[in-house]
Amino acid sequence: MEKEDLKVLNKGEEEEMELQGYRLCRWKLALVGLGVLCTGGFLLLLLYWMPEWCVKATCTRTTARDAEVVLMRSTDEFRRWFLARVRVMLAPGSNPFHSLETQTTSPSPSSPSRPFSPHLANGHNPHPSDGSPAQELIGIYADYQPTQIRYFTFHSTKYYWNDGVQNFDVLTGLDDLQVSCSTLHLEHSAGLTRNQQEYRRLFFGVNEIAVKVPSVFKLLIKEVLNPFYIFQLFSVILWSADEYYYYAVAILFMSIISIATSLYTIKKQYIMLHDMVATHSIVRVSVCRANNEIEEILSTDLVPGDVMVIPSNGTIMPCDAVLVSGTCIVNESMLTGESVPVTKTNLPNPLPGESGEEVDSAYSTEEHKRHTLFCGTHVIQTRFYTGDLVKAVVVSTGFSTAKGQLVRSILYPKPTDFKLYRDAYLFLLCLVAVAGIGFVYSIVLSIMNKVPAKTIIIESLDIITITVPPALPAAMTAGIVYAQRRLKRLGIFCISPQRINICGQINLVCFDKTGTLTEDGLDLWGVQRVENGSFHLSEENAYKENLVTSQFVACMATCHSLTKIEGQLSGDPLDLKMFEAIGWILEEATEEETSLHNRIMPTVVRPPKQLLPPEPAVSPEQDMELYELPSAYEIGIVRQFPFSSALQRMCVVARLLGEKRMDAYMKGAPEVVASLCKKETVPENFAEVLEGYTKQGFRVIALAHRRLESKLSWHKVQNINRDHIEANMEFLGLIIMQNKLKAETPAVLQDLHRASIRTVMVTGDNMLTAISVARDCGMIPPQDTVIIADAFPPHDGQAAKITWRYADKPSKTSCLEIVNISLEDVCHVDEPKTKELYHFAMNGKSFAVISEHFPDMLQKLVLHGTVFARMAPDQKTQLIEALQGVDYFVGMCGDGANDCGALKRAHGGISLSELEASVASPFTSKTPNISCVPSLIREGRAALITSFCVFKFMALYSIIQYISVTLLYSILSNLGDFQFLFIDIAIILLIVFTMSLNPAWKELVSRRPPSGLISGPLLFSVLTQILICLGFQTITFLWVRQQSWYTVWTPLSDGCNVSSHINVSDHNDTEVDDHNIQNYENTSLFYVSSFQYLVVAIVFSKGKPFRQPSYKNWPFVLSALSLYVFLLFIMFYPVKGIDEFLEIVCVPFEWRIKLFLIILVNAAVSVFVETFVLDIILWKLVFSRDKQSSFGITPVAPTPQGGIDLRAYKCLSRLCCPSKMTPKARYMHLAQELSVDPDWPPKPTTTTEAKSLPENGSTYQFMIDS
Repeated sequence: MEKEDLKVLNKGEEEEMELQGYRLCRWKLALVGLGVLCTGGFLLLLLYWMPEWCVKATCTRTTARDAEVVLMRSTDEFRRWFLARVRVMLAPGSNPFHSLETQTTSPSPSSPSRPFSPHLANGHNPHPSDGSPAQELIGIYADYQPTQIRYFTFHSTKYYWNDGVQNFDVLTGLDDLQVSCSTLHLEHSAGLTRNQQEYRRLFFGVNEIAVKVPSVFKLLIKEVLNPFYIFQLFSVILWSADEYYYYAVAILFMSIISIATSLYTIKKQYIMLHDMVATHSIVRVSVCRANNEIEEILSTDLVPGDVMVIPSNGTIMPCDAVLVSGTCIVNESMLTGESVPVTKTNLPNPLPGESGEEVDSAYSTEEHKRHTLFCGTHVIQTRFYTGDLVKAVVVSTGFSTAKGQLVRSILYPKPTDFKLYRDAYLFLLCLVAVAGIGFVYSIVLSIMNKVPAKTIIIESLDIITITVPPALPAAMTAGIVYAQRRLKRLGIFCISPQRINICGQINLVCFDKTGTLTEDGLDLWGVQRVENGSFHLSEENAYKENLVTSQFVACMATCHSLTKIEGQLSGDPLDLKMFEAIGWILEEATEEETSLHNRIMPTVVRPPKQLLPPEPAVSPEQDMELYELPSAYEIGIVRQFPFSSALQRMCVVARLLGEKRMDAYMKGAPEVVASLCKKETVPENFAEVLEGYTKQGFRVIALAHRRLESKLSWHKVQNINRDHIEANMEFLGLIIMQNKLKAETPAVLQDLHRASIRTVMVTGDNMLTAISVARDCGMIPPQDTVIIADAFPPHDGQAAKITWRYADKPSKTSCLEIVNISLEDVCHVDEPKTKELYHFAMNGKSFAVISEHFPDMLQKLVLHGTVFARMAPDQKTQLIEALQGVDYFVGMCGDGANDCGALKRAHGGISLSELEASVASPFTSKTPNISCVPSLIREGRAALITSFCVFKFMALYSIIQYISVTLLYSILSNLGDFQFLFIDIAIILLIVFTMSLNPAWKELVSRRPPSGLISGPLLFSVLTQILICLGFQTITFLWVRQQSWYTVWTPLSDGCNVSSHINVSDHNDTEVDDHNIQNYENTSLFYVSSFQYLVVAIVFSKGKPFRQPSYKNWPFVLSALSLYVFLLFIMFYPVKGIDEFLEIVCVPFEWRIKLFLIILVNAAVSVFVETFVLDIILWKLVFSRDKQSSFGITPVAPTPQGGIDLRAYKCLSRLCCPSKMTPKARYMHLAQELSVDPDWPPKPTTTTEAKSLPENGSTYQFMIDS
């Protein structure tokens, strides 16, 4: 047995995990059982919280193959532990794609794709059928030895043991087979038999995305077993033993409310997700069987390899499937966020020996998106010819589908790593350590004073519940709940409240362009036609009589993917605008016509009658032959080659009514279209005209046309490769579309820049358009330089390289001189040199090459990268990860599900769309513009500062009470039950729940709140206040005993010339007052500490620059004032009833005046230290450091005050830490390095080549323009 049998699951993927195998051990189980009994069940709780301890305490190591339990650990930064039980399934074979039908007497030799073959079972069935599907199948294949298949389920995914790779593996579907397009048509388009379907279902399971809504009981148990609630339960039991019932009931009541709201929220989210997934997840579908019959089954029975018939009236897809015949129009809003119908065509079936773009590649859902129908998307209608059915082969089912993966990412999100929460636990550990000291102190003191054992146990444990406040979780949640409510009022909905605090730290926001920064649709700005190889002047539109029969307008009328759905034109917004601009009419063949006629023209377009010329004579000479039938001028679209983002173009074959020859029309990216046209038809100034438009931010589309040969018949066109058509075209001209900025965009971006928050554009659009929009909206100021990085992968033995060009000054090729520069040789200059500001821009292809071949260069590029164009959805996510890798807190704002991954991965993702996809985004805005981003950051900052205030206050409350109790323990006294109750409920809970109500400050400032509790200023604040409170309580405790009137208090003591009638004897005389509550020390400390809680609350309740000032928070002001008035009243005007209730004694008036002076001085010192020393001196030091450390990333104009601050900062920093300070954040550190690098930024027209060194990482080879 290999002891170190460590396997890696999902290697290289997001869910990569290390796996170890374990086997249950009986003696270990018995020992654990004994331990559970001895600890009263606490050991069981500990093992529940720690999965790795649970496995190691009850199991022994074994190989992964023989494991009964697997222990997994994620390889990401969180290093979380998970455990899963390994189960065994019996099946007739071990490979779901292996056909058992073909084997009648003996199994075929083992194929390489499956781990091992089924073996013969001596003619009888060793496992009689018990009615389960597996047993029934084994019954059918009685000749075979049933194979034992080991598997475990984790995060809704089944992992099967694979003997071939000696590891657990996931079965996703047909993708596992790496099947080619032609094989898919040949071998998989006939359908499966019922037995094959049953066999495959054993492995792939039922086809449904099952979001099980847990029962309230299950959720309750999970919630109650949280360590905090267990601690609260312990506290409640302890207080009940100490007869402190009132506060125990109060904490119990708060815990019940907290648990109930938490359960309600979690349950509601589960139900929401369940409803979103359940809609149309179970439908009746028709499948083709292997013997050509059609059978109707439930969609839950589908397995990969089934051939599904898509009904003509449409359906909601229950799985991912690839079209093998026919065409579908699909609404993919669930996936892409675009509610624009998309045309899906059948998967090309390349014949052997065919060349061109449709070579026989392996099928993949990503590459063949245009032919794949995704689960959850809505098929609106189908197109078929001569009775052919529209068929699709099921590729994946259940959680393996695109929708399933989306749901899994919502069900099992990555934990949010935030310094505040980590520091909170550290802080609690410090409090536990303090409690430990008090625990030991009280035990020693009690033993020395011969206190009964029961009292010793209760009072020493009580110290722990005083120091670690059980009300802390409720107090911390309050601020977040209030922030969530304020966000709701602003139209921002939040499904992950913990993220609100993290949003307060955001210092970089990525924006999608289309629909986020700019309006969703495009408007037609104008057209620029080409005739005889030269441009005409630009025209506003093509809706003109003299153009109606031109090829330019014919191209605009036919080259699109528009379709009529219920009488309404729908399709790509760009196509719609283009078609509407010419005012033509589109007619489609009805279903009946399609089925009756053989190969009828599916779509016809014609101009409106009023545009048609009355006489053919007015037409231009070159188009004379088009005018045979002016009354019926119609163009039929014969075949469509849909738009492909890889090819950046679309093409149609059309025929004018009455014409024998057909025409090909093409539209697409200008550079691509021009490259496919005859040279003489493209104007010489094409590049300059195009650049002129793109620099102004216009979206430019080029049109081209070609008359096809007369020998090309209808049937040939249906089967021809598009490469044969898209060649030797004639260039027709340009269509110029405008993508307008949303009105709010520039102002919002300006606000973010003022607040020193970087903005980055991540778009799927063209690079130059993106740069232009970035300039228009102020993301790139007019004076700044844009450096475009074009990266090329290695080819023909050459290394990968990046060429740098400056956007406004296109490079001219010239000879290059080579200079080798090693990164290690860069000289370090002390003072950073001043440089003009620059921004990097790159496209998705370059980003992919740089990520792979220049990983260390990528970090430098993201530091100043502002425009990322043509980015695929997964690349958007990678960019977010790269930015987080250099310690940015990243916000992401997008409007579609194509931004889904990025929205989830960012620290704060905000979706502007209310579609299903927004379920994955932590925040969703009702206002469809980016004005929600500053609001979210402001609220995040306010919530973060509130969390700090509450945490500091709760820590101080614990310590103040701890000091009081510790001092009183020294004279064998304590605070009374009703004193505790008054402090805990009347002061603490009231103050905590009202101090969190401060709304956010009305504007974003350029400084950020600190990210963690363990930071200089916050620790300084807490420690100084602890020392102040300790000092003044100690002074009070000692001073009261020095007073001339002081004696040990008895019920007959006459401290203020008023006889006390409390019938309680002195503890020295009788044992009635066990706890010795009533005495002068207790009363004095009660008054001083009560005021200390209020002083600390006011001092810690910070306002500007992140929250509105506290005086605007009227519930807090009212609460604090009421408590002040009440405390002063009972101090100066004792009321017998109140004194008896609170167990306080009467003290002389002069001592009350002295107490009042102590309280005043205490308040003055606290306020002075917190506001003057901390806010004015230390905060300035820290924030000036924070600002200076941005090292030119977001430069701010220096002010005289700033200069003074900087000088003060330098002096202080030399005093505090003489060693050279390095910034904490990686991006600041990088910026510091780059500011002294003479070769950064790269010069224009230079090239950087990847050159790997074995030891020292990578060196770049700069080739400089000579």
